[in-house]
Amino acid sequence: MARTLNRLNALAVKSAKPGKHSDGGGLWLHVRPDGGSQWVLRVTVHGRRREMGLGSAGEVSLKEARENAERARALVRAEKDPIKERMRERKEAARNLHLFKDIAKDAFESRKAELKGDGRPLVQPPQAARAAKAGQCPCRRD
Repeated sequence: MARTLNRLNALAVKSAKPGKHSDGGGLWLHVRPDGGSQWVLRVTVHGRRREMGLGSAGEVSLKEARENAERARALVRAEKDPIKERMRERKEAARNLHLFKDIAKDAFESRKAELKGDGRPLVQPPQAARAAKAGQCPCRRD
């Protein structure tokens, strides 16, 4: 017996009553009694059932939820936990977000036109020799 995918349509998502509504393939729309709703993907990884939130139904369309679910299912087929992979990606993105060398380079590039006097910049861009240690330091925003 084959799994049925794509059971819901956009109209059914908008007019769904409180409860859990299956789109097939482990993708569920949870509608709360207060009217809020979110997409949840149920998968089994290494023998454990996992529920992965895919976002609010107001912010994530049915099409986007299906695409995100398919990417997560691909990770499961590769025997990876999609929740841990998402956390790893977010951690990696946050780690590389505010390095001093990136901030200094962006600041230099944005002010480069203002710094030109006689055809050369008054301030040199951060070079590897000068910013080797400082460039790898994360900057916190307090």
